Amino acid sequence: MIGHTVFTAMLPEHLLLLGIVGVIALEIVGRAERAALAFAFACVAAAAVAALRLGLDGYSAAPFAGQFSVDASSLLVKAMVLVLALPVLMMSRGELPAGEFSALLLSSLYGVCLLQSADSFPMLFLGLELMSLPVYVLVLLAYRRPQSAEAALKYLVLGGTATATFLMGASLLYGSGGSLGIDAFARALGASDGLSRAAVVLIVLAFFLKGAIVPFHAWAPDAYEGASVPVTAYMATIVKAGVLLAVVRLFGRAQLATPMLEIFAALPLLSIVWGNLAAMRQPSLRRMIAYSSIAHAGYLFYALLGDAAGRPQAVAFYLLAYGLMNLLAFSALPAADDDDDVARDRLDNLKGLFHRAPYAALMLAIAMLSLAGIPPFPGFVAKFLIFKNVMAAGHTTYAVLGLLGSYLGIYFYLRLLQFMFMSPDASIASAAPRRGLAVAASGACLAGAVLIAIFPGWVIAGF
Repeated sequence: MIGHTVFTAMLPEHLLLLGIVGVIALEIVGRAERAALAFAFACVAAAAVAALRLGLDGYSAAPFAGQFSVDASSLLVKAMVLVLALPVLMMSRGELPAGEFSALLLSSLYGVCLLQSADSFPMLFLGLELMSLPVYVLVLLAYRRPQSAEAALKYLVLGGTATATFLMGASLLYGSGGSLGIDAFARALGASDGLSRAAVVLIVLAFFLKGAIVPFHAWAPDAYEGASVPVTAYMATIVKAGVLLAVVRLFGRAQLATPMLEIFAALPLLSIVWGNLAAMRQPSLRRMIAYSSIAHAGYLFYALLGDAAGRPQAVAFYLLAYGLMNLLAFSALPAADDDDDVARDRLDNLKGLFHRAPYAALMLAIAMLSLAGIPPFPGFVAKFLIFKNVMAAGHTTYAVLGLLGSYLGIYFYLRLLQFMFMSPDASIASAAPRRGLAVAASGACLAGAVLIAIFPGWVIAGF
């Protein structure tokens, strides 16, 4: 009976583990380049279907009491993250070594899934590290520019700093409350003793580092630019989702109060403003998306100011809309004829893109308008939910300030549209045609975006 519970509750994780073992076996027998990507895709798709089916059936269990548990909400969130990983696998075809990339991505996804079921700080730590360690390697995979090594090192060092900070906070939390369960964090939020407050601050700082909140954001622009396009897409969507969903699980239904309330208002607001301002002057799409992701991390952490009851739905919907639009942009980005990774996404080279590659320009335009929060695109609904939830908690001033900060982002998103549609054609060689799987990935992302834009209430109710 216990074995059946473990198998069922961890079925998505087991399917990912099967994928990891299978890809390694294919690598050993020398068939990874042909079959690894398809096998990994099948395993991720099967894991997503399993999580979705269990979640819709309302399944809940605690196979490892106090450490790992699942319920309908956590299973549906896992399904969402796994579905978002499918376009990343599709657009990686021909861009990265299939065997290494598939094994590392599946390992990272395993950590993301563990985070959604973690009931203790040791399990939370295990999930964070399993998610992060493969990504450090992925940044260096398919090494195409000298800056990649520096970007990977910076990401590794600051990621290690976040890990050390997290562990120090967890140890102080255990010292103050005698428990390593994640519910101890919610109790510490309301405590007045110095040890509990120090523990909370250290744990929060660790997540700020992982989520690239200003002033702990220095790794993000270099890591995003130094990585290949599929890896940047993975970091901007799946890794970001893993961190924010872990934060929501950690906070539970706790409501922020002074002084943590001011911290969660000031630093995310600073991230919104600085991320949007810095994105205006970036020369490449990947660096622009990096600073955009800093701003979006600010919006997502802002959700913690809101009413606890509506917090999980607001964050999950935002991550879904944000993830689909980022994946749409990266999958539509034209490949360079000479495989020049630096020139591929330089904004100057995207001038007149509509005349050279109209499909790519239209997909990028839809993605940018949604990320800017322009109605009727899903990004508008996502931002509306965040600020509505903050106002429902009585923090109207903070909501207005965040909304004003979000207006700054409209400029650089529309600037890209002006480059693509209203600027003279860049004097470069014609863009190479996108690979079939990348086009299919962009189509799938567009279909998902249309679905959640038309039926946002149905999607929100699912979480």
